[in-house]
Amino acid sequence: MKKTLLILGVAVLIPGVCASYDESAELDWAMEATNEYAVALKSELMAAMHAGGAIEAIEVCNTKALVIGQEVSEANNVHLSRVSTRNRNPGNAPNEWQAAVLETFEARKLAGADPGTLTWHEISQTENGPEFRFMKAIPTAGLCLQCHGTDIAPPVAEKLAELYPEDQATGFSVGDLRGAFVVTRLLESD
Repeated sequence: MKKTLLILGVAVLIPGVCASYDESAELDWAMEATNEYAVALKSELMAAMHAGGAIEAIEVCNTKALVIGQEVSEANNVHLSRVSTRNRNPGNAPNEWQAAVLETFEARKLAGADPGTLTWHEISQTENGPEFRFMKAIPTAGLCLQCHGTDIAPPVAEKLAELYPEDQATGFSVGDLRGAFVVTRLLESD
């Protein structure tokens, strides 16, 4: 009897630990938000490239990428961002768990995995409650090399230096991992 009461007492004191979540639904939700963000950002970047080349695309990344991410986050009730260990914007530096996932992605890529298919997710207990976490790798495509490659045109390099004086996001080749999309969402406790 005392053992049963103790177990019930612990369950009451730690709500959410015993809760169950539909991890598959959370994964679908995160993938949908990530795809929505990727498509919207790519659309803006392609339009800018056609309108004025790489310099116009840099302006999109500098001024619109965060806004697009916020809009998609609000529409999908998640927090969506991009991170990289070689970031252009210091605000896109990964935290500890994100850096560990990026390392895992790199190891999987080196082992032969297609970088475009690399994803990861978990439900983690945080100080604010259970949190669903998702990451999807961002591989470098050919068009990306105009701003992220090894042979960047001088006007583009000048614009990058002006907007991102601490830029670490150059020197990539096609297929390299530039970073990852990150989706997090606090889960409701039962």
